[in-house]
Order: sequence, then structure tokens, then C-alpha cells
Amino acid sequence: MLRRLLAAAILVVVASPAVAHTGHAADGLVHGFLHPIGGYDHVLAMIAVGLWSAQIGGLALWLLPATFVSAMTFGAFLGVADLLLPSAELGIIASVVVLGIAIATAARLPLALSAATIIVLAVFHGYAHGTEMPLAANGVTYGAGFAAGTAVLHAAGLGVASLLRRTKLLRPLGGAIAVAGAALGIS
Repeated sequence: MLRRLLAAAILVVVASPAVAHTGHAADGLVHGFLHPIGGYDHVLAMIAVGLWSAQIGGLALWLLPATFVSAMTFGAFLGVADLLLPSAELGIIASVVVLGIAIATAARLPLALSAATIIVLAVFHGYAHGTEMPLAANGVTYGAGFAAGTAVLHAAGLGVASLLRRTKLLRPLGGAIAVAGAALGIS
């Protein structure tokens, strides 16, 4: 069952959307859905949230991804409102590094502290989504789209963690994510 869900999540991520009528509500939905999938920084962070959530287990399996989507939505409101969030791009890169390190070290923080960390990191991603929303897009459908795209990436991270659970590859994968995040900061 898990393999089928993972295969479905991968197909959703890589499938080209078919939009018969551009400029309508679906356009905002599609743009929103594709936004988190369109950048390596977002993809790495969103998958890392799923990986870390699975690594922690228990309530974190659903709480951390749900918290990320909620806080990201708040961050998007800040971006749409054109409020200044200093160093947003640096915050996004830092989120990849921090999450990668959390996975690499198998960090088991208290759940409230893990959620607080997720909130801070997610606001930066949401801010980017909000500031980069196409002018013609409907904000509600765009927001629903990036929330759905983010949830799919979180689910992919949960699926990958489930597949790697019996191996010793999850922590090295976290290290690779942290290094990739640091490389994003250099480039």
C-alpha cells in the first residue's frame, strides 16, 4: 500500500498539468501547486520535513507537516501583503540546512520545540510563495495549490523515510540535504 501511495505521489509531482483554459481559477491552482516543486530549495525542505517527521514518529508524523503547511500559509499572507521579511532567501536556505542536520543527527527535540522550529522555517517558504504569486492568479486557489504541492512533497518524504527505515541511509540522506542547502547558499 505504501509503495502505491509513494508511486502516486511521485506521479503527481512529475506529471504535467493539463489546463484547458488559462487565466481562470485553475491557473492559480496550477501555479501554486507547481511553485514548491519548481525550486530545489523548496523541494529539499519539503521532503526533509517528511523525512524528519517520520524519523521522530508518533504525533510528529502528521503534526510537523500540518504545522509546516499552516505556518507557510501565514508566511504567504505576509508576502502578499508586501510586508518586509528580511533575508527570506537566506531563511529558505537555512531551512534546508537545519532540516538536513536534524535528520543527519536524528534530532529528537521535544515535539513543541520541533513544531516551533518548523513554524519559523515554514514562514520563509510561505513568504516566497506569497511574493512570487502571479498577479493574475486567484490568491485562494494559488494558496490551495501551494499547500497541496507542499503536502505532496511532505508525503514523498514520509514515503522515502518508510522505505529507508530498515537501512542506515536516512541519516546520510539528511547530511546530503544539509550539504545541498549549504551549496545553495554559496551559489
